[in-house]
Amino acid sequence: MVRPYAVTKGRTKPKSQLPLEALISTTTTALNESGTLTPEWQAISDLCREWRSVAEISALLRMPLGVARVLVADMSEQGLVQIRSSLNNDARPNTNLLERVLSGLRKL
Repeated sequence: MVRPYAVTKGRTKPKSQLPLEALISTTTTALNESGTLTPEWQAISDLCREWRSVAEISALLRMPLGVARVLVADMSEQGLVQIRSSLNNDARPNTNLLERVLSGLRKL
């Protein structure tokens, strides 16, 4: 069970905007530092070897969405994950992504 206060130091919002549909991928930096990451960061790093949305991270790791957002934002600041916008050039959400997010939310 994730202890939200312990892993986020009491923060409930990420330092930067991070929509739940944003796609996250592990960087080579995270792969190289895998032995030194906190258990929560390691779990996110392992999961995001394939692109995953913030909502999927939350659902698959059984972690509150707010905690997932804070941790992913912190990891991004450290260069451990990269974040990709989910919007196409015409500003419409990717249907495949939305279906994956919906599936992840249903698993909650």
